[in-house]
Amino acid sequence: MQFIDQAKIEVEAGKGGDGIVAFRREKYVPAGGPSGGNGGRGGSVIFVAVESLQTLLDFRYNHIFKAENGGRGGPNNCTGASGKDLIIEVPCGTVIYDAETDDLLGDLTQPNQRLVIAQGGKGGLGNQHFLSNRNRAPEYALPGLPGERKLLRLELKLLAEVGIIGLPNAGKSTLISSLSAARPKIADYPFTTLIPNLGVVRKPTGDGTVFADIPGLIEGAAEGAGLGHDFLRHIERTRVLLHLIDATSDDIIRDYNTIQQELQAYGRGLTERMQILALNKIDAVDRENVDLEALATQLNHLSHAPVFLISAVTRTGLEPLLQQVWGILDQINAVEEVEVFS
Repeated sequence: MQFIDQAKIEVEAGKGGDGIVAFRREKYVPAGGPSGGNGGRGGSVIFVAVESLQTLLDFRYNHIFKAENGGRGGPNNCTGASGKDLIIEVPCGTVIYDAETDDLLGDLTQPNQRLVIAQGGKGGLGNQHFLSNRNRAPEYALPGLPGERKLLRLELKLLAEVGIIGLPNAGKSTLISSLSAARPKIADYPFTTLIPNLGVVRKPTGDGTVFADIPGLIEGAAEGAGLGHDFLRHIERTRVLLHLIDATSDDIIRDYNTIQQELQAYGRGLTERMQILALNKIDAVDRENVDLEALATQLNHLSHAPVFLISAVTRTGLEPLLQQVWGILDQINAVEEVEVFS
């Protein structure tokens, strides 16, 4: 399945049905008068978030969506049938913008959350509505109104509590495969991960937490360099950032600063996220010539964040790392509960 996280589409609600001109002509009703019915309302375009979808692939080739028009009014004051609403299913986490004004129209994060994005047009009035003392036999009716039409830009932002970030080949895919049932492509060259990968990591209580492995960032990613710039939006919703650093790098501090600069350049509050640092691939480091503990202390002083020494391949140090993640998430949840009830 292709991972498509952006799409542009056009939606149009249904036109209201026309009102009609009609008169009662029953045999025993000598002054029947006007009886033209109103047109039916046009169908609306409604977006619904569903858990079964993970991508915007359905919108790659289908760009125009139109709801059903309302029916024409009938005689004997009969109202025309309303047009059927058009239900468009999107993945949870879909953000909808007006493509012409760039206004935010909605953010569908919860399953079954609905958003009426384009209202159907009202039906036209039949000639029954224009009966008056001055005009006992009106011979005109109103046409239905057109439905709303909008050009939309859809963006998918993954719903994950923990985002795994780092330079290419830092071991992000290996880590998420070690922690969860996710099986992303893993190889010994940069940019192995071309799309974000999600994995559910189980807490000791049995609850699941979603981790997102974001494609590797490089210097200039926020301005469009490399692959990561297309996916930085997917860590906007995360509560904790797990910054993975290759312990075999010849300049660990430089690698750390590169990612931090890209987060700051991208903005949107990413630098305010709680971070945990992890020096990965310690199994491949010559411990006699490299003092990993001293490097970890240096990173801690620089970042003011907890630093862990791990090996995703051998699963060394993963348990203490996860305990730190659970502890931070519990703190965040506790603060949010206090804010809700205060």
